[in-house]
Amino acid sequence: MTSFVESISAILQEVPALYRGPGGAIAVLKDGELVGQHVWGFADLERRIPMTADTVMPICSISKQMVCGLLIDLERNPTPAMRARGEEPGKQLSDQLGEVLNPKLLKDTGLTIHHLSNMQSGLRDYWALTVLWGAKPEGHFSVADHGPLVMDRIKSFHFQPGTEYSYSNTNFFVLARVIERVAQQPLAELLAERIFAPIGMATARLCAHTAEHPPPCIGYEGDETKGFYPATNCIEWAGDAGIVASLADMIAYEQFLDSSRTDPQSWYQSTSKQQQFKDGAPADYGYGLARELVGGVTTVRHGGGLRGYRLSRLYAPEPRISIVVLLNQEHGVPGLISNYILKRALGFPEAKNEVVHPSQEWAGTYLDPDSRLAITVDAGVTGELNIKYHRKAEKFRVVDPLRAQTDEMVATLEGSLLNLHVPKDNRNIHAQRVTINRLPANSSDIHGHYYCAEISSVFHCSGSGGMLYGSFDGFLGKGPVHLIRSLGDDVWALACPRAMDSQPPGDWTVVVRRDDNGNVTGVTIGCWLARNLEFVKTGEVKPPVL
Repeated sequence: MTSFVESISAILQEVPALYRGPGGAIAVLKDGELVGQHVWGFADLERRIPMTADTVMPICSISKQMVCGLLIDLERNPTPAMRARGEEPGKQLSDQLGEVLNPKLLKDTGLTIHHLSNMQSGLRDYWALTVLWGAKPEGHFSVADHGPLVMDRIKSFHFQPGTEYSYSNTNFFVLARVIERVAQQPLAELLAERIFAPIGMATARLCAHTAEHPPPCIGYEGDETKGFYPATNCIEWAGDAGIVASLADMIAYEQFLDSSRTDPQSWYQSTSKQQQFKDGAPADYGYGLARELVGGVTTVRHGGGLRGYRLSRLYAPEPRISIVVLLNQEHGVPGLISNYILKRALGFPEAKNEVVHPSQEWAGTYLDPDSRLAITVDAGVTGELNIKYHRKAEKFRVVDPLRAQTDEMVATLEGSLLNLHVPKDNRNIHAQRVTINRLPANSSDIHGHYYCAEISSVFHCSGSGGMLYGSFDGFLGKGPVHLIRSLGDDVWALACPRAMDSQPPGDWTVVVRRDDNGNVTGVTIGCWLARNLEFVKTGEVKPPVL
């Protein structure tokens, strides 16, 4: 163990210079024991306050696994209010779904609590939808005031429950509200009593309002070239995120998880098991935990992000290694840092693959006929392709001129058809190449106002020639203007690099719909987080339902 500890210490010393930023905190555990810890930089650059192991930061979506732990604990150890009802706890929780969600979503759909915790519900992500509801990136979102309005407006699925995976914070917003209703206790109180206290997370707590995080840590936008500046956040979240914790708290958490790995009474035994889709296919996400291979080693993990912060924690069950990375910068890459440390710790050599040149036919835009989402492909470095299907482009290694892959996806090209096998999403996509003609001098037939009755959103499109702009109105206000660029005939990308959530949708795909005479009748707007929303072109501005 001594040589391993020395090796970890040397690896951690390399990280700050390799991944530069305001500050950070890292811990590595082996067999449940702390074998390395490194804290560097500053919690507050302006006031010169150093980062420490006790500096509290938001852990954001890492909160999801703790909410799932709470869910299992309540099923096994119900609160007095739950016991008084005399019903099985699981039934009480399931019955409350209809009190939180729109009742239409439960009528003959088979939706269950576990579809929510496993990201298989098919519910669109509410943070993505805030863009369509007219939110400004630094605007205020209230769980109590805006949450019910969100629930009223989510009336359908973008896939049938249990059939696919799609990340959606709506799932955990709903879970948290169900838990509070059934337990008859606030989420903050339940987490403190049943998760933080037993584990020994002394300074961890639920801090729902992102503008009220405990001092002194500041999250930063920007970079070293343009400068760092404090990030502004004004949203509330409680369930999909909201927990704040220090590195010391997270070390205690990792020790608990390792000690629970063989304990049949532990909630972690239940939450860490691999889940399945409705068709029996293995699912890589369940109970707020994602499974990912790193150099052939299985890791169970989750990341988190808020404007100005990036966080990650992972546990590799086979070597029993835990890695926690907490960064107070918007463009930090804690997941990559964790993978780097794990590979170095286990002595993995750098992969040396044969360089295969891709066919020149790959480059272009393809349209998935089911999700109506654009998939873009362009050349990367030699032997690689950049394929964007999720929120950002991913690097695919070319193994044949017409075949490329990552550890999680396989892409093949057959003429104008892009085939994308995505086991994580339980999807096989067959996307058709979008034809590209010279843009007309005037695309004014797309200009106008569009209304989506399902979510009560108004889309405005304007511009000049091939330069288009779009904006949205909804119950959250009148949102900012977004630039729109052409991807091909009647397929456009509406850029959304900033939103309320610090993991913004990225590009929204806008597909123009026309009648038999070629007149524009509407647009279909969607992103991976929220797909297939139909907007109808209107002759005048239709005000959204507030």
